Amino acid sequence: MFWQMIKGALYRQRNRFALIALTVALGVSLAAAMLNVMFDVGDKVNQELKAYGANIVVTPKNSAVLKDIYGVDETDHKNFLNESDLGKIKTIFWTNNIVAFAPSLEGEIKIGDKNFSAVGTWFNHEMNLPTGENFSTGIVEMKSWWQVEGNFPAEDANEILVGKKIAEENNFKVGDEINFSGANYKVAGILSSGGEEDGKIFLNLSAMQKILNLSGKIDSIEVSAITTPENDLARKAAANPDLLSQQEKEIWYCTAYVSAIAYQIEEVIQNSSARPVRQIAESEGKILEKTQLLMLLITVLSLLSTALGVSNLVSANIMERSRELGLLKAIGATNLGVILLVLAEIFIAGCVGGALGYFVSLGLSQAIGVTVFGSAIANNVAVAPIVTILMILVLLVGSVPAIRMLLSLQPAEVLHGR
Repeated sequence: MFWQMIKGALYRQRNRFALIALTVALGVSLAAAMLNVMFDVGDKVNQELKAYGANIVVTPKNSAVLKDIYGVDETDHKNFLNESDLGKIKTIFWTNNIVAFAPSLEGEIKIGDKNFSAVGTWFNHEMNLPTGENFSTGIVEMKSWWQVEGNFPAEDANEILVGKKIAEENNFKVGDEINFSGANYKVAGILSSGGEEDGKIFLNLSAMQKILNLSGKIDSIEVSAITTPENDLARKAAANPDLLSQQEKEIWYCTAYVSAIAYQIEEVIQNSSARPVRQIAESEGKILEKTQLLMLLITVLSLLSTALGVSNLVSANIMERSRELGLLKAIGATNLGVILLVLAEIFIAGCVGGALGYFVSLGLSQAIGVTVFGSAIANNVAVAPIVTILMILVLLVGSVPAIRMLLSLQPAEVLHGR
């Protein structure tokens, strides 16, 4: 009898219940989409920020000590890192989080009677990793904001990239042949970065090593890694990992904090000091937190709107059926029985709308991912149970005004038209 009554009510009030289902579907679709994006936005935001520079800089340990203690850089007896160790960066625990890296070797070159600051680096380098895999990396991957008139130098070619400031002062143009250090170099491009790079000349690392007679040596490595925003544990570890308890160290080591990745790089690069670029690391954390907070606020507001919509629709439904519900009370139905009847109808409509909204959210989250981040969003399995619980709460909250009306409903009054 109970289910027959529900079936009859759903049929007679099908338009009203269809609106309830649609309202729930809209709220659930937006909430589920935002939660999916929120759970995956960390990697997406970090991936986007990686395009704007390195967040870890690796230098020789002695050089870092001198700079930390005395605030000066080395001049005599300069220390170097080994180029042959670079592949080891991709063997650490967080190897998949290493997006790109580029070594550099700085020095001076003489063109005519002028000395210029020059940097040897990788532009677009293909390397064989110790794992047997191939990896493409270099400053082309890391410096996407650089504006280059012309092209980046080809790998292992006698080509250079000239900073805009140097090009203007010396009238260098794309395609010019410049002789220095006993060889001719073609200007492949003019660099405009808006920073100190505009006053430098960039050439292939092997050519710079030959000029400085430092075969196989580099003086720094810029590393771009996808990281997790730092918390108190990460900051404590960054100050001194030795102060961590064994349990804390395991958690920190196995989490993609920028300090943990830097620590692991130090473990594989001989005589190195890997330091996070704090401004970038902190900015990543703040941007990510604000982005996730925005998504959470949109989720909450969408669910509140859904609750208000359900409340209005259910209240209108109760007012239309007041005589029917009053008659049920008059023939012996209890308040609890009538409330359960109405709630069952609401939840059936809500479940239909929730299921529809969830499947719509899968497409909506992908649309957001492709439009905003240029890649698909991973559908998190935790979203479905979370949305189910939230939908139940929304339906209960939206039913509160209707329940109050049912409790105050007097059979004698409604049956007499009052």
